[in-house]
Amino acid sequence: MKVTSTVAALAGLIATANAHATFQYFWTNASTSTNTCVRTPPSNSPVGTMDASMSCNVNGNTGVAGKCTVAAGSSVSVEMHQQPGDRTCTTEAIGGNHDGPVIIYMAKVSDASTAAGSTASWFKVAQSGLISAEPTSQTYYWATDGLNDNCGKFTFTIPSSIGAGDYLLRAEVIALHVAGGSGGAQHYMSCYQLTVTGGGSANPAGVSFPGAYSLTDPGILFNLYTSFTTYTIPGPTVYSGGSGGTTTTTTKTSTTSTRTSSTTTTTTRSSSTTSRASSTTTASGATQTLYGQCGGT
Repeated sequence: MKVTSTVAALAGLIATANAHATFQYFWTNASTSTNTCVRTPPSNSPVGTMDASMSCNVNGNTGVAGKCTVAAGSSVSVEMHQQPGDRTCTTEAIGGNHDGPVIIYMAKVSDASTAAGSTASWFKVAQSGLISAEPTSQTYYWATDGLNDNCGKFTFTIPSSIGAGDYLLRAEVIALHVAGGSGGAQHYMSCYQLTVTGGGSANPAGVSFPGAYSLTDPGILFNLYTSFTTYTIPGPTVYSGGSGGTTTTTTKTSTTSTRTSSTTTTTTRSSSTTSRASSTTTASGATQTLYGQCGGT
């Protein structure tokens, strides 16, 4: 979205908590989705970078009964929306200029229905950040724009080389709209309980949450309201058997610009504005009070 410091300040006055969001559904293939294997957060509020609940969100160490069965090497999707049960595609998956990356982690566990995410070892399997950048006009297309253009879905591949068994899958959006000040980055994550079939014997090394990010990481402390061409997605590198992840190929018609991102499904939508202020991965890292742009405190 194209956002000058003046527009950003106005957005901070009018945006509401409706812009917050949660990952709610899991697609085991292109046609089947379910919410039975997700540890649903109690609210759509964000989590702080160093919070104890950074692994699987608030109360995220408590499992649910269901597990989703997927084959190693298969294509799957996670789905985000602002409000529980609202899968309306005309509503942005995450709004309020909550621009930023989408990141997917997995952790091998003995039983996905009881395992605690806070003690798990997480390896990164997919990510997408700054997709395109026009710094002169401060027009940027983010992975979160892709979520909004694809009815909240982010598609990636379960690594084909990992061993069979139970895993937790952690889907995360980092919203950067108030990340210009320390502690301002907003993390929205949910954990899914999976049983992986097939595969090989790989057991990738991982990181812990909290701990994988620091408050000074360039992808965590980032001024969205400047001109830039790259953004550094925080955390470890993507596991070599993982995938980049995709959202959608989209052409959006608006009064200000047309943006195109390179991905898998083609969608055309119209809106009154389309420019977006963003952070840095090479398109290929005005400060506000914490949560001010969300209408919170």
